[in-house]
Amino acid sequence: MKILMLWLIAITVAAGCDARGNARLADVSVIDRDTGVVLTPHYYRGEYWVAGTPGTRYSIEIRNRLGERLLAVTSVDGVNVISGENAAWNQTGYVFDAGERYQVTGWRKSDAEIAAFTFTDASDSYAGRTGRPANIGVIGVALFRERAPQPQSAAERQAPADAADSASADRAIAGAAAGIASRVPAPAPLPVERLGTGHGEREYAWVQHTTFDRLRQQPDEVIRIRYDSLANLEAMGIIARRSPELPRPSPFPGSPAAAYVPDPPG
Repeated sequence: MKILMLWLIAITVAAGCDARGNARLADVSVIDRDTGVVLTPHYYRGEYWVAGTPGTRYSIEIRNRLGERLLAVTSVDGVNVISGENAAWNQTGYVFDAGERYQVTGWRKSDAEIAAFTFTDASDSYAGRTGRPANIGVIGVALFRERAPQPQSAAERQAPADAADSASADRAIAGAAAGIASRVPAPAPLPVERLGTGHGEREYAWVQHTTFDRLRQQPDEVIRIRYDSLANLEAMGIIARRSPELPRPSPFPGSPAAAYVPDPPG
């Protein structure tokens, strides 16, 4: 099996929670970077949703729960966050050491820089601006366990790897996750434009390369988190609509409030 070149993360410690509730391999959280608050996941019709605030930066925190290395192929709005390709399971991702925790904070631009994830209108999102609006509003993390190293015979050690065959094997599963279209009723209009993820300011975020041999071609686990604005989640019934603050009427609006002698200056 081909050994894929991937990105090795540097360790970052931060608080987080499990957005799925029953994840086996890793915990995944969405964090508002401007406040440090972990966005509360809301379970609705088999999916987890979080409410983002337009204009704020956010991160996807992943924590490896295993005592071994783990590969996380990560997508936002249907786009691979490292390569910018239409996301597929066989693509590059982040490799986590045993128990490691890391915040994916943006679209990777180089080994040293990212463009920050920002909540923004769908029309201004990176996926929308690159002509790929179909999957705006979803975060995906496909998790792969690592194959244990196998001892090689002398003949295998001397034989050159067939890179073309390996690449073909990877491409063969690129479309494995494609869904089947079905007829569904048109959704009701939302009060504000859908939320997407923008291509924000450049930030320093260093990584280095490593290799990772997947135990199997399909993910061992896929974590999916959907997101939109609070107003839209309330309109869809995902979050209970907040009661507006009612003004407090005065029974004697024409009379001043009672006053007493004030203290002297100083």
